[in-house]
Amino acid sequence: MAEHTVQFSPLNKKIAVKKGATVLEAAQKAGIVFNNLCGQQGICGRCKMMLIQGNVSGNFQIGLDVEEIQNNTILACLACVESDLHIEIPEKTLTFCREHTPQSGLQPAQAQADETELSVQDYFPLIKTVRLEVPKPTLVNNLSDQQRIEDVLTKEHRLSKVSWDLEILKMLPGILDEGHDNLTCVYAEHDDTGKILSIEKGIEKIIKYLIVVDIGTTTLKAQALRLEQGCAAVVGSAACLNSQAVYGRDVTTRIITAEKKGTSVLQELIIRDINTLIGKLFEKSAKAACTRVLALMCAGNTVMTHFLLGLPAAQIRRSPYVAVTVDPPPVSASELGIEIHPQGLVYCVPGISGWVGGDISAGILATGIYKSDDLCLLVDIGTNGEIVLGNKDWLVSCSASAGPALEGASETCGMQAMDGAIEKVWTENGEIRFKTIAGRPAVGICGSGIIDLLSVLLELGIIDRSGRFSARMKPEYRKRMQDIQGRKSFVLHESRAAKTAVFITEPDIENIISAKAAIFAAVKILVQRFDLTFADIKHLFLAGSFGNYLDTGSAVNIGLIPALPPSAIHFVGNTSLQGAGLAALSREVRKTLKHITNSTTYFDLMGENDYVEEYKKALFLPHTDLELFA
Repeated sequence: MAEHTVQFSPLNKKIAVKKGATVLEAAQKAGIVFNNLCGQQGICGRCKMMLIQGNVSGNFQIGLDVEEIQNNTILACLACVESDLHIEIPEKTLTFCREHTPQSGLQPAQAQADETELSVQDYFPLIKTVRLEVPKPTLVNNLSDQQRIEDVLTKEHRLSKVSWDLEILKMLPGILDEGHDNLTCVYAEHDDTGKILSIEKGIEKIIKYLIVVDIGTTTLKAQALRLEQGCAAVVGSAACLNSQAVYGRDVTTRIITAEKKGTSVLQELIIRDINTLIGKLFEKSAKAACTRVLALMCAGNTVMTHFLLGLPAAQIRRSPYVAVTVDPPPVSASELGIEIHPQGLVYCVPGISGWVGGDISAGILATGIYKSDDLCLLVDIGTNGEIVLGNKDWLVSCSASAGPALEGASETCGMQAMDGAIEKVWTENGEIRFKTIAGRPAVGICGSGIIDLLSVLLELGIIDRSGRFSARMKPEYRKRMQDIQGRKSFVLHESRAAKTAVFITEPDIENIISAKAAIFAAVKILVQRFDLTFADIKHLFLAGSFGNYLDTGSAVNIGLIPALPPSAIHFVGNTSLQGAGLAALSREVRKTLKHITNSTTYFDLMGENDYVEEYKKALFLPHTDLELFA
């Protein structure tokens, strides 16, 4: 099939794609990831671009106004490439693009060299480098080369079984002919089985690495661990946006895309992102990534894990919501196309169900709620709001489909937590104040800022408890009301020089309230099912990057989380990455993780008759029952 070149200004990106590909797919292939929402349905309008030169086909101007059509504006997700193209990405669209500025808060891959020792009580990493002294064969002991090596490994290194690749078996006679007492063996461990990755003559002194990856629906984060005797060190970290966002922000939309286009389309994107992170972590010695990284430990929700491995995920979105697997075996990195050691392996943290994945299992592990005497609540606020309730005696989990609203994705001016995003909003002497990331001019508002803004609007009487703009708001606030794109909007910030504004509309507020209602209703249902009250919860753990910046006062004011004492609320950051890292370094921790996944009950909210009722009660600020937040 013919190929055409697509040039994107002002990012100076150029890429060749097959005829018929969408302009948005061309942008994605060029490494430009957009924070679009609708899965290429032409609804969200976040991929508007201008056609400077060339021909496109399709219904690419649906929903555009007359002025936009006159300016040759197209929806990139619906415009199919028919010739060489020159495309200009307007400033507003760049707001939803990860390549917005060279200093953007989240680059395609942003690395940090922050060496920190990471120790566990039972240090037994996934990858072990051991010295072997193998008995020489005799007429009395004429066991095979393979068996003699396996005997040493099982007796001296706590393995119950050893597995091999044919290529390594072929090399054994040559290696053993040169000595039996001075060998280095590198193996990967899984459920007490060791898979031989290499056997070499002499003492191997090259340092080995292991990479831990959190595969989030929105963002991928990775850490490089240098494996040493007795401990490991975190020697670098990196992050990038999940390129699958080109097919929508939520997992359901991506599953639908996979059904239409094939799972490989989604898999290729996630593999490319992981390779980007690996390259960034080892950018000073790029070749080291291929020869010295021997394993990846990945944690993510069940759908992301399926996409990583190329498994069909269609049944996860259909009742009874069954996954292909929630505990996949290690897979060869070369089989997936991940650029590490040729014999390297990819591990996935086991999950709990189709809608509660390994990222939550890792969170339970990292927070320690599985061994707590007190009643604990873990809430991971993201595109899917996962909740875990329990202690050392019992654990129950559920998932609430919050959508991307709380991450700033479904609001008109919402954006990722990048430079220029409003991240905090508060009042000072009746005046509304805000702070942006990196102190840059405001170009949008991210999740934490949205929660703050909603709380402030409610506090000042600008909106009522249903989220509608109040007819009784004070005159000084009424001056900020404008009609923007045919919608009543409250303007938080306006720059006449740049001709930009950051504002919020009633539909935006409705999306936020709907998302917070889904999470709160799920929490309330879980608590009620065990005849408990919020007062019984001694620890509330807020997980995820979003939780790090959340103002608890604002979250309680709008009814996102229960009104607990401040001392009971703990911000625990990226527990997915933390838990995966611990599991990667300890066999006992990996066994504990298995116990966690096997003993945590999944509670299906969709099967509960009163969930819809509780959800409706939570569609007010903070709730219809104000005593819950007294």
